[in-house]
Amino acid sequence: MLPGYAGTILRIDLTQDKIAKQPLPAEMAHSFIGGRGFVAKTLFDELPPQADPLGPENLFIAASGPMSGHFMPASGKTHFGCKSPATGGYGDSNLGGHFGPSLKYAGYDMLILTGRAPQASLLVIEDERIALKPAGDLWGMGSIATEARLKAELGDAYQILTIGPAGENGVVYACITHDFGRQAGRVGIGAVLGSKNIKAIAVKGTGSIPVADPKAALTEGLNAFQAIRTKPGFTGWTPEGTAGITDWINRVGAFPTRNFQTSYWDQHTQINGAAILRELKITDKGCYCCPTPCGKYGKARTGLGDVYVEGPEFETISLLGSNCLIGEISEIAYANYVCDELGLDTISAGVVCSWAIECYEKGLLDRETIGRDVQFGDLASVVHLLECISRREGIGDLLAHGVKTAAQKVGQGSEAFAIHVKGLEWSGYECRNAPGMMLAYMTSDIGAHHARAWVLGHDLAGSSGSVHDLIASKGKRERLPKSEVTGRAANVIASQHLRPLFDLLGICRLQFMELGFEVEHYERLFAVITGNPLSWDDMLAVSEKVWHLTRSISARELQGFGRAWDYPPERFMAEPIPDGPNEGHCISRAEIDILLDEYYDLRGWDRNGLPTAATLERCGLKAVARTMATWACHGDG
Repeated sequence: MLPGYAGTILRIDLTQDKIAKQPLPAEMAHSFIGGRGFVAKTLFDELPPQADPLGPENLFIAASGPMSGHFMPASGKTHFGCKSPATGGYGDSNLGGHFGPSLKYAGYDMLILTGRAPQASLLVIEDERIALKPAGDLWGMGSIATEARLKAELGDAYQILTIGPAGENGVVYACITHDFGRQAGRVGIGAVLGSKNIKAIAVKGTGSIPVADPKAALTEGLNAFQAIRTKPGFTGWTPEGTAGITDWINRVGAFPTRNFQTSYWDQHTQINGAAILRELKITDKGCYCCPTPCGKYGKARTGLGDVYVEGPEFETISLLGSNCLIGEISEIAYANYVCDELGLDTISAGVVCSWAIECYEKGLLDRETIGRDVQFGDLASVVHLLECISRREGIGDLLAHGVKTAAQKVGQGSEAFAIHVKGLEWSGYECRNAPGMMLAYMTSDIGAHHARAWVLGHDLAGSSGSVHDLIASKGKRERLPKSEVTGRAANVIASQHLRPLFDLLGICRLQFMELGFEVEHYERLFAVITGNPLSWDDMLAVSEKVWHLTRSISARELQGFGRAWDYPPERFMAEPIPDGPNEGHCISRAEIDILLDEYYDLRGWDRNGLPTAATLERCGLKAVARTMATWACHGDG
């Protein structure tokens, strides 16, 4: 028995229709904790090198953490992993809701799918009973519609993952949807599930999870819930959720606008958190055991129709909103709903659509190719592109490959404003005057994603006091001075260990990040749940190990992987911001190299951005160090 864990890995070979259950190795639990750690360890050990991301040899992994499903705040996270169709390297994504706890209650810490089902299928897990059922009648349905139908047929107790047409058709940024609006959005995890002919996974768990000290766990859980309520952000942050940061992001000139051409938009008050409360919201919506529900469920009324939707979150506001110049919150919510139903990541979809519209404006794509006139600020243009992408029809077949590949095919200078790193589209923060955040995007192991490290406040705080004070301030910011480039790497690395640690534990980080919930609560809860009294520093050391491991996986999978894969798009290095608080600011190629050199040195990587043998061995990855020495990409410049 492993306290805190269900204790079993469920493996299903879809090609052979074989099911295997194996004990979760204690050494794996101790060395990699859970969630993202289990994903990385399994991919390194079991993924065939150079596997086709959309081939049967790729792995689809769902993993919980030791704190998932327990009586503590926000313990509902599930982590997913695969070789990413978007980047070709290491890929993972996560979502909240209730799936991870249900999987553990059914008896499983991990679900690993290999092979490909011979027909469109539904995977049903109810404790010990596992069945693969035909789902041809579900193929082609939207994600939300599929979940509603399965809930009606199976019962509300089932927790369900679905994909939409985008996942079925192999769009490389297709997502997984759960709980009518929660997504594992990044890296194309939905396309991997679709490539295995799995339309949905339904789980019902009725068991329990062993706990090292149940009485102490109950006490510590109650204390944690009570402590959360005393935090200033408990009532200040929750009402608007992540959308509440919109005004501040615009005020400091980090709001992606018009395909990242600029970083400030004077229409931001029409699409911020207050606009959601004013025009959309019906109720709050939270995940498993969450006392601070950040989801906002509401109704959007538009000229294209009325829809009910969870959201939009800040990332959707920035990428489908300001970045596409959609200036009404109801229209952003409608685009959000379309993405949810089609099974598209709203971040990547927003970047791809804005790139396509800019190409059209510049004459690089014509009306015949796109299928209609498209323009910034027009919801119908965005919806047309989204629908084409999900079906891979017309222009959608090009755009379904992601902005990196699409730009390579279109050429004519369009690569300069294809906003991505490593093939993953950039999320919701413009960084030409935020070198630390720029570095965080550049070195994120899955591609350009903010969730790995968020240091924007530290970049822009300057002499204005603490980061939290700066974000909370309501005063107008004048033009900001040029930010210093040096000295950023240490803060980025610390954040890259801290934020992903929550992905190992199986809990949401927002209570810590947004409310300032103390790490002592997590230490005590981990100890009484697992019986393993790890300090916070001990846990961070595991998170660091996983960081080196994920970088090593991409080095194995991508020929020539290294420094060249970490550079940002040319727009950020060549085009000064035209207006707003950061007007005139840009970050040069030379400054990018300073950031990378400092980062690689502090990481213990070589100047090509690959972990050295000494670093891998120091972190307990001797087997990785031995294998890495044989990879042809090592040392390539």
